[in-house]
Amino acid sequence: MSRVRADEEEYWHSSKFRAFTFDDEDDELSQLKESKRTVNSLRDIVDDDDDDLERVSWSGEPVGSISWSIKETASGSTSSLDGRDSSLQKGSSSYAALPKQGSSYSLSSLFKGRNKLPSFQSLSDALTDTGGKSYAPELRRPRAEYKDYSSDWSPKDTVRRMQRGKVCSLERFRSLQDKLVLLDEAVAGHDGNVITAVLIFLKRTLRREILFRELEVRQVALCHLIHFLREMGEQKFLLDLLRFLDRTEEVALSQYREHLNIQDVEKRREFLKGCIGLPFSAEDTSHIQDHYTLLERQIIIEANDRHLEMAGQSELFRKYPRKASILNMPLVTTLFYSCFYHYTEAEGMFSSPTNLKKTFKIPDKQYVLTALAARAKLRAWGDVDALLTTKNWLGYTKKKAPIGFHRVVEILQRNNAPVQVLQEYVRLVEDVDTRLNLATKYKCHDVVIETYRDLKDRIQLTAYKDKVERGSAEEEKIHSILSN
Repeated sequence: MSRVRADEEEYWHSSKFRAFTFDDEDDELSQLKESKRTVNSLRDIVDDDDDDLERVSWSGEPVGSISWSIKETASGSTSSLDGRDSSLQKGSSSYAALPKQGSSYSLSSLFKGRNKLPSFQSLSDALTDTGGKSYAPELRRPRAEYKDYSSDWSPKDTVRRMQRGKVCSLERFRSLQDKLVLLDEAVAGHDGNVITAVLIFLKRTLRREILFRELEVRQVALCHLIHFLREMGEQKFLLDLLRFLDRTEEVALSQYREHLNIQDVEKRREFLKGCIGLPFSAEDTSHIQDHYTLLERQIIIEANDRHLEMAGQSELFRKYPRKASILNMPLVTTLFYSCFYHYTEAEGMFSSPTNLKKTFKIPDKQYVLTALAARAKLRAWGDVDALLTTKNWLGYTKKKAPIGFHRVVEILQRNNAPVQVLQEYVRLVEDVDTRLNLATKYKCHDVVIETYRDLKDRIQLTAYKDKVERGSAEEEKIHSILSN
């Protein structure tokens, strides 16, 4: 009984918990502090710059191994203060239960197992830390560059960007209203290239009837489209547009322009014959008729002259061989050709210059100018004199030049006319100053002396004496005038 009582007393006065003392080395808190000091001391070891040392994680596995990579990736930011507090409450003294310090391993450490960065940051922290420094920044273009391919540009912004040469897609404008607004903005921008680009887009995406109807009230855009179609040779589309606009004369002119693409002469002649009946104006109808008649004459002249040239029957063709065919040449060129090779032919011949003048109603000024150039090139001075000589109703003859005698002198001088021929026509120049200038320029001394004599200008005549040769007839003439 007493023994039981003694056990009870011992039970109530004994305890397995020890009292708190400052010097108690077995205290768990002291152990925890010691563990932290140990961990802190390990930082210095890990912080060592020696690359040859193998880094080891808390689990004892080398950094960079597959198992370490999995664990590092799995242990994200979730291992936070709550987990650390729970480990402290359990009083665990193992290193695995201690809170993780930041690892110094970057993304390259996952593969190399080493790092020289001074800061400790784990792989999971590096992946989740958006505020840290980016060691491999992505090279991006400016945000504005991506807007080139954006689909939210308004028609006005699209036109402005096209004016600056930016790449803009017009395919986003699908409705008719959007396309018309885009066209109006392009016209308002006064940029022909942009207007043409928008018109090409509308031409490709709209039906012809709708496009023609809308362009009928937009004359600026309409003119751009007509010019573009002509430049690109889209004849069928152009004719449809002009017919829709009821522009019959332009339709006829567009069809007539097709003769330029016909190389065969006979086919071109037949085509021009068919164009005579098109709805041209009265003036244009006359031109089409003359074009057809001229080509018909050229075909006849070309055939005859080729035969004469090959047969060698004409001395003129032997002395001056033809350099090119006369087919499809202009009227003035045909007249020059006729004046050069067929000047003396009768008026009834198709190749006669007089026949061409009468058939095509060539003005006198154009005829004289062309014929004078042709005959002067052949140095046929008699023909030149006959060309410029007229006879009045009383039978008197006189020299007359519709182009002016000053131009006659210039043409003759270009063809190396003799001084005697030049002087004859220089004397006929009515203006005194022009006559003196031409005579001095082309050394027509007699004309200069006679002009100063008529002007009674003794000073100029005396000064001109120094410009002629000593002992020449001109000097004697000047002496005779001065002494009289």
